[in-house]
Amino acid sequence: MAMAEAWDPEAVVLRPMQVRDLDEVLRIEKRCFTAPWSRHAFLTELVENQFAHYTVAEYRGRLAGYAGVWLILDEGHVTNIAVDPDFRGRHLGERLLRHLMAQCAARGITRMTLEVRVSNTVAQNLYRKLGFVGVGVRKGYYTDNQEDALIMWVDLPEPAGGTGA
Repeated sequence: MAMAEAWDPEAVVLRPMQVRDLDEVLRIEKRCFTAPWSRHAFLTELVENQFAHYTVAEYRGRLAGYAGVWLILDEGHVTNIAVDPDFRGRHLGERLLRHLMAQCAARGITRMTLEVRVSNTVAQNLYRKLGFVGVGVRKGYYTDNQEDALIMWVDLPEPAGGTGA
């Protein structure tokens, strides 16, 4: 994206990830992660995993980011969130995560969890902003460098129109 171009947050479209998105998803994945997922991993998530739900953020025809969650019983497990470095600083990660949280709550999910590198303070700050709390550490979780992962959880509010207690 050209830096001279004015940012228009209204031009961001969130939609379900499709197989046709994989080339762009993989481009972003390789730019964002030292141990990127493979095409096969994403394809399996989209085609075979009944628990997986993936969303892309599209900006004027270009994929700017994506996020995924597994919905298992009453819990949502965030699998990944990535924003193309060209689009960072525009709150797309927050927008994607808020979208996942809303999708989960609408489906009756009561809690969400994720793992984040202990060194990734930018992501941790976003997660804390949205109510996630660190509850533990997975030692050597990341295979590329055996870095530990902070385990974070959030309780989701009941969706509007819910029955309450």
